[in-house]
Amino acid sequence: MTETHPDEAQLYALFDQLNLPYRTEEHRAVFTVEEGRDIKARLPGGHTKNLFLKDKAGQFVLISALGDTQVRLNRLHAHIGTKRLSFGREEALQEHLGVMPGSVTLFSIINDPEARVRLVLDAALFKHEYVWFHPLRNTASTRVRSEDLTRFAVATEHDPLILDLTALSEGTP
Repeated sequence: MTETHPDEAQLYALFDQLNLPYRTEEHRAVFTVEEGRDIKARLPGGHTKNLFLKDKAGQFVLISALGDTQVRLNRLHAHIGTKRLSFGREEALQEHLGVMPGSVTLFSIINDPEARVRLVLDAALFKHEYVWFHPLRNTASTRVRSEDLTRFAVATEHDPLILDLTALSEGTP
């Protein structure tokens, strides 16, 4: 039996229920941060990358960071209390977050009601008034206020860990 995940309309309904203002812009499919540079240039705010990871003990982690933030996987595990991290498999991504590769997004935690995936947010996201994420598909970007990220996460049963990923990549605590 295939698990049914909330769709984009349900995501927007949750935003409305939480009174979180948002705006969605349609665009061509974008699979990497680099591919979307021209799109991002016309959308003011912080642009993101999202990494679906798994540690050697089978724990899943979603990292949501600014697109230009370097995420050092070889250092991250020690700061979040996991074993060494690697990229999660496509099947696990679909099972746990209900999205395809290239569409990984903070918003996909709506598809993880049991909070089986740990959420880590880059502190740099909060330096922007607005941040952009894919709305469960990579053919659009949705803008929300950075101050609402934690409220969204908590509403989906995820207690985010906020880390300065830039400092971690530079080797400072």
